[in-house]
Amino acid sequence: MNSAVHPALASRRRGLHLLLITLGLFVVYLDGTIVNVALPDIQSSLGTGLRGLQWVVDAYVLAFGCLQMAAGTVGDSVGHRPLFLTGLIGFTACSAVCALSGSIEWLLAGRAVQGAFGAILIPVSLAMIRGMYPEPAERAKAIGIWASVGGLALAAGPVLGGWLVEAYGWESIFWINVPVGIVVAALLLAAKAPAAPRQARKLDAPGQIGFLAFIGLLAFALIEGHSRGWGSPEIAGSFAASGVALVAFLVWELRAKQPMFPLRLFRNPVVTAAAIVNFLGFLGLYAILFQLTMFWQSAEGLSPVETGVRFLSLTASIMVFSFLGSSWSAKLAPRLVIPASLVAIAAALAGLTLPDPGDSYLSYAWALVLLGFGISMAGTSATNAVMGAVTPERAGAASGIVSTTRQVSAIFGVALAGTVLSSQIEGAAPGALAKLPLAGEAKERLLEAWRSGAIGGELLNSVPGDVRELVAREGARLFAEGMHATMALSAALSVLGAAASLLLFRLSAGRKAGASAREPEEPRPPSAVPSDSSPGA
Repeated sequence: MNSAVHPALASRRRGLHLLLITLGLFVVYLDGTIVNVALPDIQSSLGTGLRGLQWVVDAYVLAFGCLQMAAGTVGDSVGHRPLFLTGLIGFTACSAVCALSGSIEWLLAGRAVQGAFGAILIPVSLAMIRGMYPEPAERAKAIGIWASVGGLALAAGPVLGGWLVEAYGWESIFWINVPVGIVVAALLLAAKAPAAPRQARKLDAPGQIGFLAFIGLLAFALIEGHSRGWGSPEIAGSFAASGVALVAFLVWELRAKQPMFPLRLFRNPVVTAAAIVNFLGFLGLYAILFQLTMFWQSAEGLSPVETGVRFLSLTASIMVFSFLGSSWSAKLAPRLVIPASLVAIAAALAGLTLPDPGDSYLSYAWALVLLGFGISMAGTSATNAVMGAVTPERAGAASGIVSTTRQVSAIFGVALAGTVLSSQIEGAAPGALAKLPLAGEAKERLLEAWRSGAIGGELLNSVPGDVRELVAREGARLFAEGMHATMALSAALSVLGAAASLLLFRLSAGRKAGASAREPEEPRPPSAVPSDSSPGA
């Protein structure tokens, strides 16, 4: 009896598994953008300040970004499908914990563990697809679908999140994950799938712990430094401990037989350039997602839905140019495209320093579109450059480095946004308070609110009606100035990244030219005589 599976049936089964995998991924990617539009509502509901909101984003990104490389190793050892199910079920359960949080502490704990489970799904899902589609052409199509899910979630997140927050409150952005996660997990458990081969790989636990400690301690110091004091024992100690963790991590990774983060790849100038591009180029993006949400809702009085719609000029631009950039970057030289893309990012960020509160959205929407273009072209070109600069057996490790530096950029982008904003408000607030006809105690309460990022909503209801408009105007001005300072710094870092990438690509070209010049000439057979040779030649 022939037990072979009919090709059409096998194709349908693979299609079903691909659909379920991408649905699970969609909620993970969605969580990266949907939360931002809910930040003002979370601030009002849980009574937290700017630091708390930074941690709502960074607690998730910290675990999500730092654990992906380890998740890939574990998946190879225990099996990709069981680990994917574990990650999906854990992510769904943590989403419910976040939705039920009655305090900022519970929300942050839920977000951190949610990010850890989310980190499992990204590398493991790609490995599952590679196993499901051994044929290169079909695998390329499946990976294309897998990659497009991120762009779709990025574009849908702010709009969907805005509608959910406005209609059902901030908790709904987490509740939406629960039914999707339950259905997908149940169908995956019911669906039959062949046992995938497993590969015994040793988890680099010391390297993972060292990397997480370095990034986590540094993020804590940057986020908490302004409020606790940059010279306070806990902040100074965090900076020092972060430095120790970095040194220990580097020493271990250089000596480890199977390092999580193969540092020797950084000897390749193209890999180093791609890491710099992903870190410095993406900082401004994550700072914008954090700050513009607060500005539009708190300073401009927009609803969450209106905020989400305004973000479409950025997110739709990223989605469109990511698709187009994948074909463009294959035809254009990365050594030219990447620096030019970073300059475009810098120009977009500089453009966002121009508008003031009350200015027309159309006066700076172009900058958001340009930012989406620059981000997309820089990201796709850097990835393609790395894949062409390393050997096939090192492609996975190099890709992991590029992805990790991009996620770490998100952590520090949010930390940068809050730190610069708080410092700017702190310095300019006395002048703004001097213009307000309020008693000393009322000014102190107002200053504390501004420091926490609150500039509208309930804050305005707490001040006398005759000065409400003036308080709103001064608060919006302070926030805008802080946002402008953040964008200016981010633009400068993008220019720095452009210069560094240009130099590194030139170094790579010089090495290739030197290697070609040192190659020995092909030895000729003894009987071979050049046809144009002559005694006088």
